[in-house]
Amino acid sequence: MKKRTLLMSALALATAAATLSGAAHAQDFPPKKPVTLVVGFAAGGAADAAARLIAKKLGENIGQSVVVDNKGGAGGNIAHQFVANAPADGSVLLLGSVGPLTIAPHLMKVNYDPFKDLAAVSGGVNFPNVLVVHKGAGVKTLAEFVQLSKKKPGSVDFASTGAGSASHLAGELFNQRAGIDMTHVPYKGGAPALQDLLGERVTSYFAAPPTALPHIEAGKLIPLATTGLTRPSYMPNIPTVAEAGYPGFEALNWYAFVAPGKTPAPLLDRWNQEIVKVLNDPSVKEALNKHGLTPQPTTRAELTAFMKKESTQWATIIKERKLTAD
Repeated sequence: MKKRTLLMSALALATAAATLSGAAHAQDFPPKKPVTLVVGFAAGGAADAAARLIAKKLGENIGQSVVVDNKGGAGGNIAHQFVANAPADGSVLLLGSVGPLTIAPHLMKVNYDPFKDLAAVSGGVNFPNVLVVHKGAGVKTLAEFVQLSKKKPGSVDFASTGAGSASHLAGELFNQRAGIDMTHVPYKGGAPALQDLLGERVTSYFAAPPTALPHIEAGKLIPLATTGLTRPSYMPNIPTVAEAGYPGFEALNWYAFVAPGKTPAPLLDRWNQEIVKVLNDPSVKEALNKHGLTPQPTTRAELTAFMKKESTQWATIIKERKLTAD
């Protein structure tokens, strides 16, 4: 009997040791292979600028290369689905965004659940959009833009980074508030949308400041209003939509770090520490601010709560506006 008890105890200890060893191996940090930071938009846009700045510093801090992988299309949904199915070993991160995380699931069928198939790591950056038009539009203020839209219903269109993206919903929210009917034209990211706007193939775009600012400063695009509740410090002379006659109008754009849903909690916690450290780094903050981006480091729980709040807000607007992905 004693021999049997000893044998069972030995087996139990061996199993526990193997389990602990496996858990420790699963939670290796930094990962033994290069880390991939997936971005859901084409190279050259706001998400790409932020990702490359942060990835460089992350790599320096952890002593392992962090490679940015651009997977554009479907407003970022393709990248989110890719990461939802990626290895949950801490080697894959996603700079997720407001559209695929909190808008698209209410607007269309997506093959991932943002709250189950992806795991919150930390907030990333946020910024308002800026409504810009090309010079040929012949308008210089938001009031003139609304007048043009009402005078020629359906003739004024607006670009977005894809159906269900923040720039899409900003335009739809403005349609609702201004009582106009702009036509939505989706693109695969900010860079191609901007190119068509500069080429006067689309009238307007609720653009990310980092990509629009150089063209505003060069006089190629006319800024009409920003979509936050307050004027950003880098655009002090451009009124907000709220100031320009639509009180309370707010449509922020944000990016946040998430990982495959089954990534072990200890790895998620370590990544949170490293990302928060980078976002709080003075040189990174300064570089992001120059791009018109405000760092938004959070705890994992804070990001989950923020995402749930945003998800509820956009679900309401989609229902009220009877929006579809088409």
